[in-house]
Amino acid sequence: MNPPMPSDIAEQLASACTVLKQHLGGTLQAIHLFGSAVDGGLRPHSDIDLLVTVGRPLPGAVRRALMLDLLSVSAWPGTDPSRRALEVTVLVHDQLVPWRYPPQRELQFGEWLREELLAGRIPPATPDPDIAILLTQARQHSLCLAGPPMPELFEPVPREDLARALAATVAQWNEAPDWQGDERNVVLALARIWFSAATGAIAPKDVAASWILERLPPEQRPVLAHARTAYLQGVDHTLSGRTEQVAAFVRYARNVIEHRLPGTR
Repeated sequence: MNPPMPSDIAEQLASACTVLKQHLGGTLQAIHLFGSAVDGGLRPHSDIDLLVTVGRPLPGAVRRALMLDLLSVSAWPGTDPSRRALEVTVLVHDQLVPWRYPPQRELQFGEWLREELLAGRIPPATPDPDIAILLTQARQHSLCLAGPPMPELFEPVPREDLARALAATVAQWNEAPDWQGDERNVVLALARIWFSAATGAIAPKDVAASWILERLPPEQRPVLAHARTAYLQGVDHTLSGRTEQVAAFVRYARNVIEHRLPGTR
């Protein structure tokens, strides 16, 4: 059963779907809304996450035109009261069915690419372990905007491949320069990975953080509690003034995750 359509983003979703249908035409197989919009509720600066399934790889001209047109129906978080940031991931169905690892990502649009896109730099298709996480999340909770429901399109991602994808994400964060300027999001991402490694499910950032807070030693709790509060309130500060505490939390969380997931050492 589909979750209800979030009424406050219905107009923006309609605009995004129009752009996708216009550029993808007959190769479009499905559009699914997933993420916080359908699981836990949108927070002040939450993105709108869309997973789009197509029947074949996109020609270069289509890829470029689609990415540029998506800019017109998206906005950087907190800058436009009528628009949220879109994150749109496009998958070619036959590249993922039957399943293989690492999965292939055909295209991904996000506000972090705005300057590159406006400069004419369009990222190519690429293998992306994160697709294993996105598919698991979308199969768990999603709203079908076009095409068949997610379980009819994709089989469950094998548990071992979800673990490999989570491990690949953790491997990005080794030293302070890897998270400086993005401390809040990295701290919350580690909480979600810890939760997923322990349960096999994917939870909203604040839910995962609450679960982890109950399992942290007292000296590690303030950083995660601060990140959770900032996320819920839509506050932009980044924990940048807590350099040593953030580093200590990252080391602690990574150590726990490494003992739960293969491939992190």
